[in-house]
Amino acid sequence: MKKISNFKTNDVPQDDDSKLRIDKFLWAARFYKTRALATEEIGKGRVKINGALVKASREVRVGDTLEILQSPFLRHVVVRQLSHQRASASVAQEWLEETPESIASRLALLEHRRLNPEPALSITQGRPTKRDRRDLDGARAGHQAPTWDSRWSASFDE
Repeated sequence: MKKISNFKTNDVPQDDDSKLRIDKFLWAARFYKTRALATEEIGKGRVKINGALVKASREVRVGDTLEILQSPFLRHVVVRQLSHQRASASVAQEWLEETPESIASRLALLEHRRLNPEPALSITQGRPTKRDRRDLDGARAGHQAPTWDSRWSASFDE
C-alpha cells in the first residue's frame, strides 16, 4: 500500500548559514544563558542591529553591527561568523569583533568604577542590629554607649 503525504519538499526551510535569528545568535554566542532571556532583553529594547531596534525574529547576518546593553556596559560588536549551535566561550569569541570605541568606553567605565566604588559596597554585614544602632547613636551624641553594668537590673546587688 502506498502512503500519501501532503508534505512538499519545497516547504522545508533551507538551512542557510548566511542568516540566523538574533535571539538564537545571542544565545549561541553566550551573551545570554537562555533564548528566553535573549528574547526578553530584545523586547526591552536593549539590543539593536545596525542602530535599529529589532524583534527577536529579526535575522542577523555576517557583517552586521550589534549594540547590546548589558548593564552597565554598552557593547558594540561586529558579527564575523554565525552558528546555530551554542559553543564554548572561547569559540564564541571568535564569532564577534568588538569595536575599538566599545573597548575604550568599557575600560574607561571599569576604571571609573574602580576609582569611585559604590558606598553601599563597604557595608559587609547588612543592616545594623539594635545594639549596633544604640552604639552608633551614642557615638554621634558624643558619649559612651551604655554597658551592661550601667543598665537597670532586677537583681539585688545593692
